[in-house]
Amino acid sequence: MLADRLPTTLDVRKAAVRGSGVSGFLKPLDLPRVRPLLASDDGTISVEMAFSRDEERHYLMSVAIEAAVAVTCQRCLEPMTEHFGSNSTLAVVWTDQEAAHLPKHLDPLILGDLPCDLWQVVEDELILALPAFSYHSSDACKVNIDDFSDPVSLRGTGEEKPKPLTCWENSSPAKSTKSTRSQSNGCSEK
Repeated sequence: MLADRLPTTLDVRKAAVRGSGVSGFLKPLDLPRVRPLLASDDGTISVEMAFSRDEERHYLMSVAIEAAVAVTCQRCLEPMTEHFGSNSTLAVVWTDQEAAHLPKHLDPLILGDLPCDLWQVVEDELILALPAFSYHSSDACKVNIDDFSDPVSLRGTGEEKPKPLTCWENSSPAKSTKSTRSQSNGCSEK
């Protein structure tokens, strides 16, 4: 496990020119936008960021995140640990116009005149990477998954379910009145 906390801000221009990187860890307690998505403040988030410039002179930030956080199982509503990761490369730009001219394979990170808030970048990446629904394995969950399936007695009995529009099957568009249709196919008029 990484021993150092991730720095909060960094001048990405200087870091990219030098080709440097930073790494560290965060706790869910450090990320206020992620906390409501979690079951508790337990867990660790390890982050590695590398800064560089590409052949087109774009400032790039490679972000690799590994997280083990407590989320709520959507079956039994009990806390569980979710392990997931995220790897992405962002092009650091300072205006919307620069972002509009980036190649399609690069996602923009618009900074403006502010230094780069690394914790906010981690928050954004975690929110995008966090699974929408988390479940215990079938063996570990307190709720039996078979309780949600159809009973076996209804499957394969050979009984056909009534079709909702069978009363209109025998009607034809050539018949002009409702009374004729209702008499010919057994549907009653309401």
